[in-house]
Amino acid sequence: MELSNNETSRRGLVQVGLGLAAAALPFVAATGSAAAAETKPVTPHHAGGKNAMGSSFITVKDGTQIFYKDWGSKSAQPIVFHHGWPLSADDWDAQMLFFEAQGFRVIAHDRRGHGRSTQTDTGNEMDTYAADVDALSTHLGLEHAVHVGHSTGGGEVARYVAQYGHKNRVAKAVLIGAVPPIMLKSAANPGGLPIEVFDGFRAAQAANRAQFFLDVASGPFYGFNRPGAQVSEGIVRNWWRQGMMGGTKAHYDCIKAFSETDFTEDLKTIEVPTFVMHGEDDQIVPIADSALLSIKLLKKGEIKTYPGYPHGMATTHSEVINKDLLAFIKA
Repeated sequence: MELSNNETSRRGLVQVGLGLAAAALPFVAATGSAAAAETKPVTPHHAGGKNAMGSSFITVKDGTQIFYKDWGSKSAQPIVFHHGWPLSADDWDAQMLFFEAQGFRVIAHDRRGHGRSTQTDTGNEMDTYAADVDALSTHLGLEHAVHVGHSTGGGEVARYVAQYGHKNRVAKAVLIGAVPPIMLKSAANPGGLPIEVFDGFRAAQAANRAQFFLDVASGPFYGFNRPGAQVSEGIVRNWWRQGMMGGTKAHYDCIKAFSETDFTEDLKTIEVPTFVMHGEDDQIVPIADSALLSIKLLKKGEIKTYPGYPHGMATTHSEVINKDLLAFIKA
């Protein structure tokens, strides 16, 4: 397996983070500390409803409304898609259409604070994210579901399956360009990314979220910053649209959630077959510090890496990713 671009990608991401931090320092100095507030997890209960437009929601214990889509036969095997930061269920359009056409029941939700869900200022951490998913799964009566998570959503899947994937709830799990085991560099994780990278993300978001999101989408997320890349303006605008739909406080807090949460014990706990898929040119979640470590912790893990593929490969290379996902689910 050729991974010669990984160290270059990692260094590039560090440089991007440090550059964003430096650029936003005047804003941070003027407005005071930008440290994320600590929040306490809540345990949701399920309650359902639909608005006049036909979009579906559940309301969890703390009053947060979680938006979700639920397509296909309710008797079919469910596939639940968990999106990345700072996106929404819409990021799974290519997968939702494909797998619904294959006869599956397909479900995707907007994480709290993201998309059409409530723009919460609390609960923006992994324990509450997983509890929200459990509330949704309980409300929909899901059994033998396949949970597919991308990036931050991969961390959400790991935490959910480890904590709530008992009995017949979960059949399989998939981690695509996912953040586990842990992104942050520490003595225990020397290959991770330094805190300054994520401080740079926070500073850039606080200073000018709209421009920051445009820079991420048009650059490293889809590999559009690579020489010879064929940039899709539609993909860039759709990423930006999804990001700007969510709440900036939730997005800000989520940076801590996806970068500092340690999923090591979650991965060790997962009992179901788990498919790890990762682009070898992932500039957002470098493969050497994520997928290649995760696969060593999983009891029933399978891995496939993709030379030259970016972080957002489920969008840019959906035909390949969908085919491989289908093969794993049907195996």
